Amino acid sequence: MSIQQEFDQWAQAGKDRGMEERHWHTARHALARMPVEAGETVLDLGTGSGYALRALRETRDIGPSVGLDGSLAMAGNASGYTEDPTLGFVGGDFHDLPFPDGAVDHVWSMEAFYYAQQPATVLREIRRVLRPGGTFFCAVNFFEESTHTHGWQTNIDVEMQLWSRERYREAFRAAGLHVATQDSIPDRETEIPPAEAFPTENWESREAMVSRYRVHGTLLTVGVAPRAQG
Repeated sequence: MSIQQEFDQWAQAGKDRGMEERHWHTARHALARMPVEAGETVLDLGTGSGYALRALRETRDIGPSVGLDGSLAMAGNASGYTEDPTLGFVGGDFHDLPFPDGAVDHVWSMEAFYYAQQPATVLREIRRVLRPGGTFFCAVNFFEESTHTHGWQTNIDVEMQLWSRERYREAFRAAGLHVATQDSIPDRETEIPPAEAFPTENWESREAMVSRYRVHGTLLTVGVAPRAQG
């Protein structure tokens, strides 16, 4: 099954709203760190329901911005969740971004980058479309150190890239992005039951759930496009 087919099914089943609710626990903290000025353009890769752009529009007064998703159904749903003409949502390929060089001020991606089948190509494309000094905020829950997320691969037919923290940094640098910061944002909103409640349907132990949500949470890697020398 292709990425589009997989997520078209998710969109048709209304799973985009569920993902928005879960991702928001840590996404809101990462979004608050973005150095976005009023009127700037943001590209949201793997936009899902479009929640990130709606939040940035409300809190930062971003300018014309685009949410791109590999699923046409996801992009269609996102369009229906807002009437703001400043925000547009389109289906497209991460590997071939439909923007001129240096046309985007910032790129955001939450729980989507690891679906790229050629991630090095995607990073080069992000570097190409970013203006000098522009940022790429890449947030993922599925990464090597977060061992209790590895089972997600068995639930989806699309290959996922299981990278370590160091591999993210190396790949950013290889694409020409400076790594400004990298850290884990804990999910403090997901309720963790007391030890005597385990095992549960999804968790063998409380320690495993703590590791997933409180210790590893969401890995945020921030890349910056270098400024022109002069």
